[in-house]
Amino acid sequence: MFSLLQSEWFKLRKSNVIYILFAGPLIGLLIGLLGNDNVFPDEVNQWGGSLLMMNLTYALLFLPLITGVLAATVCRYEHQAGGWKQLLSLPVTRGKVFITKYLLLIFLVLAIQLLYLGSVFSVGVIHGYTDSFPMDIVWKSILGGWIATFPLVALQLWMSLLFKSFAAPFAVNVIFTLPTILAINSEKFGAYYPWAQPVLMMNVGEDSNNVFFIPWEQLITVVGGSFLLFFIGGYIYFRQKAV
Repeated sequence: MFSLLQSEWFKLRKSNVIYILFAGPLIGLLIGLLGNDNVFPDEVNQWGGSLLMMNLTYALLFLPLITGVLAATVCRYEHQAGGWKQLLSLPVTRGKVFITKYLLLIFLVLAIQLLYLGSVFSVGVIHGYTDSFPMDIVWKSILGGWIATFPLVALQLWMSLLFKSFAAPFAVNVIFTLPTILAINSEKFGAYYPWAQPVLMMNVGEDSNNVFFIPWEQLITVVGGSFLLFFIGGYIYFRQKAV
């Protein structure tokens, strides 16, 4: 498994994945620097208000969309010149290949979240915030957003294995990401929409007593349930995929 991870990372180093990793945090940084944080009441923590403003674009649109770009990038080499036949001719099982690609994607999304955390901190330093840094809230937002992408990453990996075209899995992700804007405004539908979970789990405006700002039931049923559905579906598909 470790050798497979090394191999996958070596292939990614030849791509433009580094630029992809920095794109989201840079967008968040610009939003934080250019946004008007005076709209929040004085009693609102300056860091929390800035994070909430940055999350509205970052967690709502960029974070779900980037999973499709990364998944397509991870599978791009195998879709070219009989790459799947070459890879699967090695002494590795299909299950290990699928799990390795999934783990790599998860680590890449974690790297993006940590870079985004750096953007949040940079915005506060540049603006000269005097309030105390809410470490528990910020980390809960960063880790919550990461965990919320687990089912989306599994689905996008499945789509990237299914389609040879780089644009096809991204198009599927866009189709389901755009309705998130409407879903989060619905109390009944938003809580059960997988693409809405990143912004809901990073939204510091919700009840901070809940785990990752959402109820346990929602975390287990929606995030956990959709993860199992997409991961197992993609795993079974890849085990039976003709190459």
